[in-house]
Amino acid sequence: MKLEIVSPEATLFSGEVTSVSVPGVQGEFQMLNNHAPIVSILTKGEVKFTGSNISIEDAFISKFQKISNDTYHLPINLGTIELSDNKVIILAN
Repeated sequence: MKLEIVSPEATLFSGEVTSVSVPGVQGEFQMLNNHAPIVSILTKGEVKFTGSNISIEDAFISKFQKISNDTYHLPINLGTIELSDNKVIILAN
């Protein structure tokens, strides 16, 4: 599935991933390929995503924590998420 993480200053990440976990209002939840459409508010926590060929621009790599070769975490204060047609868009601050 396609993931885009957008902040007020720029698009921090755009690429193919296999899973995304986010801090929802009622707890963390995860999305995999072909997940049902969803729109939700996000709270303070970490956006976690995995994929086989993750590439993050040098200008933004310092914002992410590399957990393993295929797993990254991004701390956020709040945001929204929309998933539709296998495309996840996260607006984060």
